[in-house]
Amino acid sequence: MKSYKGAWWRLSLANLSRQDDSLPSSSKDNELEISQQHPPRSRASTASESIKAVAIYEVVKGIGALLGAVALWTWHNDLERWLATATASWQQAFGQLLAPQVASAVSIAQQASKNWPVFLLLIFAYASLRFLEAYGLWQDKTWAYWFGVLGYGIFIPIELYYLFASPFDWFKLAILVSNIIIIIVVYRNMKRKGLI
Repeated sequence: MKSYKGAWWRLSLANLSRQDDSLPSSSKDNELEISQQHPPRSRASTASESIKAVAIYEVVKGIGALLGAVALWTWHNDLERWLATATASWQQAFGQLLAPQVASAVSIAQQASKNWPVFLLLIFAYASLRFLEAYGLWQDKTWAYWFGVLGYGIFIPIELYYLFASPFDWFKLAILVSNIIIIIVVYRNMKRKGLI
């Protein structure tokens, strides 16, 4: 009985392979062409490493904004005293390093303490845009490329103006250069994808 079952099994396998061979070659070729035209989709992102780096940079900016929102929420009543202490500590540790940026941050924070609910909404909107762009770039979405180029490109003329209209500042130059690099990276990837 066992030999009968084994013989039947081998005969079934042999018939299956012959049935596959009996298909017309054109249908086999069509199946091969279809599988080559539509490879199985993987869930991994097809974004380049440089685009993923820009996406990570956007996430870092979004997290920084949220940390600022938490600080504003926590200390909005005592912000003036906290800013005075933080500024004095900065000057003791670093002297005049980034003094214009610290003064600018203090001025913005003072305005934020007066209108903190509005500033919280603005910060959350900014962080949401950063996270949305990061997601789109990581997932290699076309809209995210356009959003990135236009979003950074709008600020280039403003940054150039402030760089030349005020005394030279290395910090402003670094921001300008980093934004130009991001635009170049996103633009090159747009060309690679055929979007431009």
